[in-house]
Amino acid sequence: MSLIPATILTGFLGSGKTTLLKRVLAEAHGQKIAVIENEFGEENIDSDILVSDTNEQIIQMSNGCVCCTIREDLRTTLKDLAEKKRKGELDFERVVIETTGVADPGPVAQTFFMDDEIAETYLLDSILTLVDAKHAVQQLNDRQEARRQIGFADQIFISKSDLVSKDDLDALMHRIKHMNPRAPQKAVHFGEVSLKEVFDLRGFNLNAKLDIDPDFLKDDDHDHHDHAHGEHCDHPSHQHDHAHGDHGGHGHHHHHDDDVKSFVFKSDRPFDPAKLEDFLGAIVNIYGPRMLRYKGVLFMQGTDRKVIFQGVHQLMGSDLGPAWAEGEQKCSKMVFIGIDLPKDIFLQGMEQSLV
Repeated sequence: MSLIPATILTGFLGSGKTTLLKRVLAEAHGQKIAVIENEFGEENIDSDILVSDTNEQIIQMSNGCVCCTIREDLRTTLKDLAEKKRKGELDFERVVIETTGVADPGPVAQTFFMDDEIAETYLLDSILTLVDAKHAVQQLNDRQEARRQIGFADQIFISKSDLVSKDDLDALMHRIKHMNPRAPQKAVHFGEVSLKEVFDLRGFNLNAKLDIDPDFLKDDDHDHHDHAHGEHCDHPSHQHDHAHGDHGGHGHHHHHDDDVKSFVFKSDRPFDPAKLEDFLGAIVNIYGPRMLRYKGVLFMQGTDRKVIFQGVHQLMGSDLGPAWAEGEQKCSKMVFIGIDLPKDIFLQGMEQSLV
């Protein structure tokens, strides 16, 4: 049986998760989707609507929230679903997990890597984060959960953008880009999103990500200009010199010193595998809970293939990717997204792990 793709849908209350979910279920074009709901309290009304609108199987967890310590709950539910599928009692092709508005998606994502039985049955495809344009600034200022949800995302959908001015929307997107440069952002209306933007994003499958995203090794300039200077890794890492898009010089990103930030390490010298493993092991031990997502393509001594690396919190893994192409500039690029991570220590440690 091939692996069942799973999508984690996260976002604060009112960001439109249920609207998006209902649309996806209604528009599933023959795809059978199992939904695991983790809302609690009054939110359960939503699942009644969902159940009556579609033939999907909604699993409502009795004790509500999936965050933090109640991971057993999610594992049991995923195992039950897989078991029913094997026995032919349930027919579905993919799973969507809707987390509570205040959940940290980290433990949910880790469930797919830590449990062998789950890992042999499911493939975590991506984490989608919905952001409510009208209330996002307040939520990001006040709630670390909202900032973490941005940090974890593979794709960000901004809802209710019609309720804010263009300048405010630009400022919000600019701010989010600083927190998580790897996740594409899209303003959406009332859940009108095509399925190809929701499923099979391969956020956790880096080899695939590289096949479809040749820009991953280029510079982090994000406005998709033809930036020739990004072709090689011969300049120091920098935190997005956004001189070209700074909205009339207001410098929006200086107003918010968010604790969730990203930074990039680059080098065209190869890594010493043993040194790098030691260094990463050490930082994950100390900073793991604050490391939300980190991934990279690494130039390693001793192999002619790219080494694809990624992690969530304390869990990290690497894989051999495609061979470096003839004449391709070999270089490493690693993106770290986390909460108050000491950039200097990370960059210096990576530098010291080079051959």
